[in-house]
Amino acid sequence: MSMEKILDKARLNDWIAALAKGGDWEVHAPALEDGVWTYKPVGDAVRMDHPNTKQPPKGFSFPQREVFFSFEQIKGEAPRLTQVMPDPKRRAVFGVRPCDGRGAVRMDRVFADNVNDPYYQARRKNVAYVGLACNTPPAATCFCKSVGGSPVSTDGLDILLTDLGDRYHVAAVTETGKAMMAVAGSPLADAAAADRKQVKQVHGEAVAQPQRAVNNPEAAPAKLKASFNSPLWEELARACIGCGICTFLCPTCHCFDLNDEMTGTVPIKGNRVRTWDNCQFPDFTMHSSGHNPRENTAARLRQRVCHKFQYFHENFGMLQCTGCGRCVSECPVGIDIVAVVNKVAEHVA
Repeated sequence: MSMEKILDKARLNDWIAALAKGGDWEVHAPALEDGVWTYKPVGDAVRMDHPNTKQPPKGFSFPQREVFFSFEQIKGEAPRLTQVMPDPKRRAVFGVRPCDGRGAVRMDRVFADNVNDPYYQARRKNVAYVGLACNTPPAATCFCKSVGGSPVSTDGLDILLTDLGDRYHVAAVTETGKAMMAVAGSPLADAAAADRKQVKQVHGEAVAQPQRAVNNPEAAPAKLKASFNSPLWEELARACIGCGICTFLCPTCHCFDLNDEMTGTVPIKGNRVRTWDNCQFPDFTMHSSGHNPRENTAARLRQRVCHKFQYFHENFGMLQCTGCGRCVSECPVGIDIVAVVNKVAEHVA
């Protein structure tokens, strides 16, 4: 089967119906709810005219809250533990932007390549991302190109759709993507030479669109390392209120906490639960002794920025930031990670 097909936009729902019926996929797509774009299970006709969603799709493989196991302790007996593994349902997520696809690569590096996290991996293997190339002018907060990405990147995606006006160009990226296209049947037609020529032109125009930029991102890790004790961090963090929205909406942030939530006392019952945590919260690094190595907002802002542009690069050879711009557009006090990195680098220079 060819890796490139053409899909009439009017037949997108036919493909989705085939995935749900013949491929046993639960399909999710962007939906506008109370003025906010978010991913929802497909109900009515799917819309693909969305900007980036408010939240990234990382929650499909790394949910904000998940139960690891339940426990029961009866006096005089050994504790009874019951592991709770993720639902094996396969989920196809449509309309994933390339910056979020690249976010999935970085999450995989943490939870699959670097450690063996069975909960993350059980979900991740059952999630397929159907990407949508960004071939409209970028938002003022987008900067994917300056962190190694592209508005037409296929990193982390199984399929990439490109909007050609009345139809989509559909390109398989992985074997999973090929299988999902095979399920579609008649809605997908072979791509002609003219279609491939148009896609090449559309992609070229998308990449040529100007974006804001991190200046000299290759030098950022060394510049940030040299700035660790700079008083500039105090100035840059002055407006921060520690709300944590920058990390909760980030496609690559992966910090978490583990807690035992009690559901009964006689016998003792409960669940071991993993929930997202946030490096911008004051108690994130609080020691049991009461000492906090990041006791102020300056240290916490430095941690977030350096994790994206220095520490992750030192550990994995890539910047953790994908340039989606959510932390810029959603920060209630206007802290801009691009401006922060650029200013710190200039200060070191």
